[in-house]
Amino acid sequence: MAETVLSFVLRQLSTFLREEGRLLGGLRREVQFIMDELEQMRAFLREAEAKEEDAQPTLQQWIKQVRDAAYDTEDILDEFVARFARHRATGFYGSVRRIFSSIKNLRARHRVASEMQSIKSRIKSISEGHQRYQSEYGISAQASSSLSAVNNTTWRYSRDDVLLVEEAKLVGIDQPKKHLISKLLEWDDHQLKVVSVVGMGGIGKTTLVKRVHEDPEVRRHFPVRAWVTVSQTCDFQYLLKDLIRQLHEEGQKPVPQSIESLNITELQEFVKHFLQQAGRYAIVFDDVWDVEFWHAIKFALPESSHGGNRVILTTRRADVASASCIESRGFVYRMEPLSIEDSWTLFCNKIFNGGNCPGHLMDVAKGILDKCEGLPLAILAISGHLALKDVNRTEEWEMVRRSLGGELEGIGKLDRVRKILSLSYSNLPWHLKACLLYTSIFPEDYEIGCLRLVNLWIAERLVEWREGMSIEDVAWGYLSELISRSLIQVTDMFYEGLPDYCRIHDLLREVLLLKSREQNMVTATTGRPTMWPSEKVRRLAVHSSWGNNTQHHHQTPNYCFDHLHSFVTIESMNPLLFKTLLSDVLRSSKLLKVLDLRGQETEEEIPNEIFKMFHLKHLDLYHTRVERVPKAIGKLQHLEYLNLGNTGVRELPMEILKLQKLRFLKVYQEVDSSDDDYGSHGFKAPPNMGGLLALEVLDCIDASSGSTIVKEIGKLTQLRELYITRLRREDGKELCSSLANLTSLRELSVASIGKGDDHEIIDLSHHHPSLSSSFLQSLRMLLLCGRLEKMPQWVARLHSLVRVDLDWSRLRTEEDPLESLQNLPNLSLINFCGSYQGEGLCFKAGGFLKMKWMHLKRLEGLRWMRVEEGALPCLQKLFLEQLPLLDELPLGIQHLSQLQRLTLYELSSQLREKLLENQKEESEDYTRIAHIPEILIGYYTDDRIWREHQLWEKKKKT
Repeated sequence: MAETVLSFVLRQLSTFLREEGRLLGGLRREVQFIMDELEQMRAFLREAEAKEEDAQPTLQQWIKQVRDAAYDTEDILDEFVARFARHRATGFYGSVRRIFSSIKNLRARHRVASEMQSIKSRIKSISEGHQRYQSEYGISAQASSSLSAVNNTTWRYSRDDVLLVEEAKLVGIDQPKKHLISKLLEWDDHQLKVVSVVGMGGIGKTTLVKRVHEDPEVRRHFPVRAWVTVSQTCDFQYLLKDLIRQLHEEGQKPVPQSIESLNITELQEFVKHFLQQAGRYAIVFDDVWDVEFWHAIKFALPESSHGGNRVILTTRRADVASASCIESRGFVYRMEPLSIEDSWTLFCNKIFNGGNCPGHLMDVAKGILDKCEGLPLAILAISGHLALKDVNRTEEWEMVRRSLGGELEGIGKLDRVRKILSLSYSNLPWHLKACLLYTSIFPEDYEIGCLRLVNLWIAERLVEWREGMSIEDVAWGYLSELISRSLIQVTDMFYEGLPDYCRIHDLLREVLLLKSREQNMVTATTGRPTMWPSEKVRRLAVHSSWGNNTQHHHQTPNYCFDHLHSFVTIESMNPLLFKTLLSDVLRSSKLLKVLDLRGQETEEEIPNEIFKMFHLKHLDLYHTRVERVPKAIGKLQHLEYLNLGNTGVRELPMEILKLQKLRFLKVYQEVDSSDDDYGSHGFKAPPNMGGLLALEVLDCIDASSGSTIVKEIGKLTQLRELYITRLRREDGKELCSSLANLTSLRELSVASIGKGDDHEIIDLSHHHPSLSSSFLQSLRMLLLCGRLEKMPQWVARLHSLVRVDLDWSRLRTEEDPLESLQNLPNLSLINFCGSYQGEGLCFKAGGFLKMKWMHLKRLEGLRWMRVEEGALPCLQKLFLEQLPLLDELPLGIQHLSQLQRLTLYELSSQLREKLLENQKEESEDYTRIAHIPEILIGYYTDDRIWREHQLWEKKKKT
């Protein structure tokens, strides 16, 4: 991780020299010297850190010294810039101030020069240690200069032997096993087929595939079989030789000695020729980490011979799974954690030999099991640890629950859990390591907003700029890769392809906390301020539990925040303690770059100290009680992110236009907090809003002042997300003209003046001659809130559109919204609320081919729906809500073969009673919807009490 820190700081220093080097004068040479020395150490660190756990304390101390020197260099230069890089005043008084400032700054420059000399001396001393350890560990800088030093024939991943669960009968494996065997046997053509099993480390991929591979039916069907473990550090040549040995031994043939002299290409040909002659084969490649491995091994596998050949891969990475299956039209099986019931059974089998858990241990046992989150490896390891405890001593079990994170640092099976989980982390490139470690700012079981996370990464400069890509796209790419590697779990989607919320598995989070603490990456409070580390805190995250415990109300940590770069709060804290802590932070944190106070409802005014934060890049005041933005906002020259969502702010001062680096601006308040169907209030923007040329996100601007502000929007050519409220009908044409300039726009939301049924008409039917094809091709989400006389013609040309919301459109019968949308090739989500006045909707055959999620609400005239065979073939969730005249289930609902959930809220009492009374299997309604795994009916009783009735959940879960 020191190498990660070093890479990060070196990039910061490089940027500093490029942008602010003119300020340094003679100090520039000192900074360059420090950078050069650190760069030489970085390559060595990559190798040294791999041995850090087994290293002598002296090497560990050296690694810490490198990290601290890198951090301190960054701090000194930040202080330097804050003091010398402010804009110069002009005029007579400006000249006087400059002279006075230059006299004061002589001392400051001397102090900075002295500190840089001190750092330089430290670096020289550290460099001597570098030479010594380089010789001691036998690592040459040249050999370790890059991760690419590991050549194409060597697989660099090592792996502790997986804790196979043969020692205890693994539960919950029978159904997945049958499913995989059916996939292996179902294909009847002669092409090679691949089955990939993907999931996080310790979830049981190897165990499942082992059971499949050894099943008698599989053995009968595939006479030639082999099992190759890829993840252990071995070169590709050795792997091929091992495969040849297994194939010969399986066929009871002698292994030819000639293979020892063959090169990789010759070995690939040898394997291919053998398999072509041998008969039907099934080969397992276990724990594959690289797409490159598949591209290399597939040349040794004949695509067809005797027919029905199979390859099974296990991997932690979704990209590996899909890449291996795509050519053969194979099958990807994503392993899920064990259910609560199966987890409990496995837990009790291991500790109590299948017996029941004693009542006095029930609560603590469930608490420990919750920590495992269905991860079989963790359940077996922890239950094996508990099996050694005295079942009559509850306090021993409580101790394990309280210190489970610390237990991961121990020895034996729990240490193996840590190593297996750490392996995925260790395999990451440095920039992804830093991003993953940063997630430790969030508490256990916390659902992390993905947009919040990627913007924090950007503000922390954990995201690298890439040529031809926006910084946001790079950050979302990082998130996608961590999801693909099974390190981050998506819990909710905003729309197809864009995750909304995510989380970290509890045990992986414990591993990340340990590493983060070691490296001083993040300090996350746990409700015990006295446990904060004694070293300099650089990133401080305060969780809601901190300060809400009464024993802490009168104690705040006596702590110095001079080196603090980030202060983030997670959920609402104790108000009194929060004010004290914030005051301490703002008083002493001159290097602060990130300030995230979302959810703290104590603040009605933005503290004046914030406007003195020269380096501040990220200010998040979402869901606070702030009602006004002062003119002093213009002092935050480096501000890139400003979030005032769900605050009382309704207007921004002219000074906002001074923030020329501002990329992200959210200022809005929900019209009705109890019902999001009524949209949001926006903010009144100052004239010349188009001067904020760096803006990429603008949410939500009030357009009621007229065409001038709508015209200004057209100057913001970098916009990716645009939310407009209170648009006047007569400004529709001007808006179409502005949209023509926004060639990077991904999300567009337009609301007219009014509320609910009283909305004015949105007139976007103007065909502007320069309405570019790039705008039509880039838009992925369209939200229209207000009356429509007709659907804009250009909507039917939005070929990248993934989501569309129509609220209160009140389209007439002859303006069926489905006509414009049904042939859009990527549309996967529809929300209609009060959008159509017709009596019926017909989904025609061949329409909505990628639709997965549909919500129809408040269509008060709707009496019938029809789904033709071949329409909506991918629909998974259908929500029908507040449709008072709909008294029949949609005709053709039986054609929706992929439908997983049908939700019926506040429909006609006739339809509700019919469904509740008619649940017999022989009924016509039952046969039409029997294929749907889950059906939920919600309604108000006569006395307005809400009821939810689970009509059924599929009796036999598959």
